[in-house]
This record gives sequence, C-alpha cells and structure tokens, in this order.
Amino acid sequence: MADIIARLREDGIHKRVIQEGRGELPDFQDGTKATFHYQTLHSDNEDTVLDDSRARGKPMELIIGKKFKLPVWETIVCTMRQGEIAQFLCDTKHVVLYPLVAKSLRNIAAGKDPLEGQRHCCGIAQMHEHSSLGHADLDALQQNPQPLIFHVEMLKVESPGTYQQDPWAMTDDEKAKAVPLIHQEGNRLYREGHVKEAAAKYYDAIACLKNLQMKEQPGSPDWMQLDHQITPLLLNYCQCKLVAEEYYEVLDHCSSILNKYDGEQRQGLLQAGQGPCSCVEYPGGPGRLRQGAGAGPCPGAHCEA
Repeated sequence: MADIIARLREDGIHKRVIQEGRGELPDFQDGTKATFHYQTLHSDNEDTVLDDSRARGKPMELIIGKKFKLPVWETIVCTMRQGEIAQFLCDTKHVVLYPLVAKSLRNIAAGKDPLEGQRHCCGIAQMHEHSSLGHADLDALQQNPQPLIFHVEMLKVESPGTYQQDPWAMTDDEKAKAVPLIHQEGNRLYREGHVKEAAAKYYDAIACLKNLQMKEQPGSPDWMQLDHQITPLLLNYCQCKLVAEEYYEVLDHCSSILNKYDGEQRQGLLQAGQGPCSCVEYPGGPGRLRQGAGAGPCPGAHCEA
C-alpha cells in the first residue's frame, strides 16, 4: 500500500486511508465494475460539498477500461479494496473535466438525458463551447479550475462477466445490438404491469440511441434513422409517464415529437391521438397514449396545455 500511495503522490494524487478494506487488492482488469459512494469537496474548504452520491440515493458504478471522461477516478478506485474508505486530493490537471462529468451525473440523478446540451467533440472543446453548465457551482469551477478532494467508499468490485452491463458502459456496437432487446424487455414489463420498470428500460434504450446519434451529422441519413428509432421508444416512455400521472413530462415529449413533423404528417398524429396525449400505435409496445375520456385522465384535465 505504501508503494501505491507513493506512486499516486508522484502523479499529483494524495491518498489518505480512513478505513482499511477487506481482503486482497482486486485485479482491476478491463471490464471490472467498481461500485462506490463518493463526495466531491473543494480543496480549500472541505465543508463545501459539490456532489454527494449518498444524497442522491444511488452509488456510482464505474467500468474499468471504458475511457471514462474523468480518468483519475479509474486511477484512484484501482487502489482500493472492498469496504475501504479513503480520501484523495487530486491536482488540478486531473480534474479539469470534472464540471462536465458532474453535470452529466446530475442529469442522470434528475432523470434527464446525461448528454443533454452536449455534442460530439472532446471534453475540452465542450468546456470552451458552453458559457454555462446550468449549475452555478460548476460554472465557477469551470472558470477557475482548482484541486478537488474525492471522499470514496468502495462498496463492491465485480469481475468481468459476473454482472449485467449498464447501457452507458457499452461500446457503440454493443449499444446498437442491445436497443431491440432493451425495447422488448420494456414491452414485457409494461404488459406485466411493471410500469416504472418499463419506463426505465425505455429510457435506457433512448439514451443508447441518443449517444449514437451524437456522433452523426444532424440531418444525415444515419442521424435520421436513429431519430426514427427514438420516436416509438419515446412514445412508449410517455405512456408509462401518463400512467404515472406525470403529465407535464408527457406534454413536453409529445410536443417535441409533433414539432418534428409538418403539414399532413402532424395532422395525422393529432387525429390519431386527439392531441398530444395520444399518438400512433407501435407493434409490441404499450400502444397508444391513452385517449382522454376513453381511457383515463388526460393532461388537459389537470393542467393547461
């Protein structure tokens, strides 16, 4: 352990072990999944917490070797054993991209697209492109980078092949192949009445497609093909949210779909669903968004459209 700490220090990472872990140091080969809770703290004021996974109710899951945008996290977790709690003070050079990563993680916690507002370019280019990340603390950190402290508790380390891979950790080819399977799983869960779980599956499939779409030129044939794949998934997702009575989100998504079409195509969608609360039928999925009086509450009954 002393050798590991010394090597980290040479690279501008200072580790302090708070609680020893269990067993031997795992073999963190590519594909290993590390699950941990973390807090991000300002180095000049440890009372200022930027992010806290415990407060969000879900630990961080990191796949080693997947080129995570914050490489220092791979570096530090690969020095930890299960059950270990440690604090890492990382020089500025290691955390320049933290504001972008933090924004994506906050989006995920809020149920939003983790890639919202981003396009296909390197992290540094994205930082120069965006005037604001939508969070005052991240904006301040982006404008004035500084060392950060990561307080990490390693919960679990899983070897490759012993866990189900999350969509965000897949390669592009894996994402493309997984989307139909995730879609089918969402349909099955919906038919069985597991609406919340079905919505999560549709969300994962949409995230896969949007990630692939980011790498295509907007309006190109490949981009349009991916967009057409997203639409039925988004409608299925909206059906789940309609059942959950989350009407504003349904209106927002359905409006975005309708705005993609012009003239007769848009009129056809409106006639098929009698407005934004119903849209076209897609085989195997939940089908139509429920029609107002005929199938339960419509957004218009609870809020102004």
